[in-house]
Amino acid sequence: MVMHGDAVLPQNPGADQIAWLAAIDRYARRFPQESAAVALFGDFMRSRADAAVRESADAHLTGSAWLVSADGARVLLTHHRKLERWLQLGGHADGDADLARVALREAEEESGLPDLVVEPAIFDLDRHRIPARGDVAAHWHYDVRYVVRACGSEDFVVSAESHALAWRSIGELAHDGSSDESLRRMALKWLARGAADG
Repeated sequence: MVMHGDAVLPQNPGADQIAWLAAIDRYARRFPQESAAVALFGDFMRSRADAAVRESADAHLTGSAWLVSADGARVLLTHHRKLERWLQLGGHADGDADLARVALREAEEESGLPDLVVEPAIFDLDRHRIPARGDVAAHWHYDVRYVVRACGSEDFVVSAESHALAWRSIGELAHDGSSDESLRRMALKWLARGAADG
């Protein structure tokens, strides 16, 4: 193992692994209370040079978008067709190691919105189990989330990935006990960021 900043790397790390670990190291400094999630992601990224490939069947990296309105008060959610739940937009990296670019691409494809801008820093980390479906076995998604801003029209187009899309108040989402736990966490994190900026 070799050290890179505070991150421990494998003997012969790939460039993608170095970039991923540096990014989660920066994330760990901003969110020290999330050390358990950072450790999970770090272990996975260190062990798998192919982590961004969907064919890494037992587990792989995905990229998601916390897609916020220009005023920062609302987030665009999808009623996911396969998972049957309201979630953030996002999807498989399909070999693209730049997870911020993945999040932006998924946001564009799933919302149809023009003029989206992604922030380069990781906003949230979430590992979750995807149930078996058809020929696809149950597996883990190591989901890396980024803030994406809608800078133009907010008139979305529902894609084949979704039953529906909806803009939701982030303030309401933060306190909605029926919402996905990770959505509530991101909503609270977003509100705390706004309070810190104000």
